[in-house]
Amino acid sequence: MKWLGTIVIDALLVVLFCVIGRRSHDEAILAGLIRTAWPFLTGLAVGWLAAYALHLRNRVNEPFNGLRVRPTGLVVWLSTLVVGMVLRVLSGQGTAPSFIVVAALVLALFLLGWRTAIRALN
Repeated sequence: MKWLGTIVIDALLVVLFCVIGRRSHDEAILAGLIRTAWPFLTGLAVGWLAAYALHLRNRVNEPFNGLRVRPTGLVVWLSTLVVGMVLRVLSGQGTAPSFIVVAALVLALFLLGWRTAIRALN
């Protein structure tokens, strides 16, 4: 479970994304944070499971690496975004086109950016 720290970093960044969003709309940050974050955190969990399943399916002879931008980071990012938006729709939360674009960009920056930075430093 060497990659547990990577999951924690991703989860903290998703929560930070939600905090920034609530703050930018002058909404109470703590009061509604769980309502805002749970769809994206669920998408993050689905993404991690999918990335691991993809690793197992490909029968790669190397250990699973949560720091990889591709495919792990891309699968985690895309799942966080898509599953998060679907769950927002199903729970009656907003998904305006501009929000989807902003969420896609910020989540990409957060979930792919730190992996890219780590890779560049190594």
